[in-house]
Amino acid sequence: MQHGLRLLLAGSWLAATCVVAGAAPATTADTTHRIAASIDAGQFQTATANIDAALAQPGLDAATRRALLFQRERMRRIGMDFSLDATTLKARIREQIPDLREDEFQRWDAHGLFEHMVIDGHLRYFKRDAANLYRLSAEAAARRAHPAPFNDDPYGTLGDYHRSVRQAALASHRSSVEAHRVRITQTLTVDADAVPAGQVVRAWIPYPKPLPGQQDDIRFIASVPAKHELAPASAPQRTAYFEKTAQAGKPTRFSVTYELTLSAQYHVIDPDKVVPAKITPELAPYVAERPPHVVFTEQMQLFSRQVVGNEKNPYRIAQKLFAAVDDIPWAGAREYSTIGNLSDYALHAGHADCGQQTMLLITLLRMNGIPARWQSGAIFAPGGYDDIHDWGQLYLAPYGWIPMDVTFGRLYPGAHPKPGDAALEWFYLGGLDAWRVAFNSDFGRDFVPAKHDFRSDTVDSQRGEVEWSGGNLYYDQWHYGFNWTPVSGPAASAQGNAHH
Repeated sequence: MQHGLRLLLAGSWLAATCVVAGAAPATTADTTHRIAASIDAGQFQTATANIDAALAQPGLDAATRRALLFQRERMRRIGMDFSLDATTLKARIREQIPDLREDEFQRWDAHGLFEHMVIDGHLRYFKRDAANLYRLSAEAAARRAHPAPFNDDPYGTLGDYHRSVRQAALASHRSSVEAHRVRITQTLTVDADAVPAGQVVRAWIPYPKPLPGQQDDIRFIASVPAKHELAPASAPQRTAYFEKTAQAGKPTRFSVTYELTLSAQYHVIDPDKVVPAKITPELAPYVAERPPHVVFTEQMQLFSRQVVGNEKNPYRIAQKLFAAVDDIPWAGAREYSTIGNLSDYALHAGHADCGQQTMLLITLLRMNGIPARWQSGAIFAPGGYDDIHDWGQLYLAPYGWIPMDVTFGRLYPGAHPKPGDAALEWFYLGGLDAWRVAFNSDFGRDFVPAKHDFRSDTVDSQRGEVEWSGGNLYYDQWHYGFNWTPVSGPAASAQGNAHH
């Protein structure tokens, strides 16, 4: 993979009008491209001047004004992500590598192990570069003074749980097995005085969707405040909506509690029985481009040809693409709202997180005529682990829609493999654990009720969204929490509780 940062900003939310000093009048598309290019090139002063000039134009429509204001906000968010200078980054690395040498740092930097951006002539590094370094470089990881295992989901490594799911599926001839029921409470807490006293705070907390055989019997239990509005089950990005008046000096807290039954999935797939899917009107959207994040670029097509070769069987094509994306190392991500094309970013950045990996795999599958779609939500495990997460589904005839989680990727037997472990390599291409809750069946879709201002995450919906009459509240003004307790099933003695 090519290392380094590549930002391509595209999409309808970029439909802004600006005036470039000294230039002839341009079309909206031209001026939009110029603003995007300026921001992507780190020319924030130029972009700011052009946005200000555009905002000063008489007769500016509301949609264009909103898009221009978002570009200004996008620059602020990029600045928050790229908040380190070289001295600060080195100091953070020295917390683990006290004897860090300058030549080491320069070599790692030259190899693209530090994500960076030059903003108005100043070299800025990504705030998670120090932590990401040890995931991207075995050499750097070996240099740590206090090495510790990464806090990764335990179900991302082959274990007895995956063996149990497969055995249950084979014994029962069912693809949905190992069900357990949990109670989940999600909280969203706005910082004290982030909103002036007396003003109404509007909040959206992600809420699970009914997905037969994956998550069933969803029951609302309680909320704070008690008055709420659940989006319809059909909403592609489902939420619980609340309003509450801010009080001086006090945080504004929202929460929702519900129960649901979660099931693991395991589909026994015979590759020789898989045939190209007949693309019906229902499947057509899932083999199509969807700018800005699913685009069949020339470089994407080249990568696909290199990976797929002459393979024609859809399942074997999916295996090849799954393996290729799985080979891209995971690393902590920038905020999605600052990245113009997640799949292109994953292809070129040299690393990717779960959403970027999933978007890349969806794009590659669709490009090869294999329907693919998005899922996302939260994952958790006994022992206190939880995190937000993205995964997806692909459609294989004659099996229908089956799950895929390319971030968990292939599962490899350990030093002491057990019978059947070889078959579990592809567990997450056709299977899924029951330790996740899905809030979304698509990306970048409007909420119900609609959000007035632009979102903190323009792609996903996992942490929540907040606004008031003065605009959107970004992640530096509130935090979220996730708590789960077992109701029945295999984790009856376990629970988890985390705040972020």
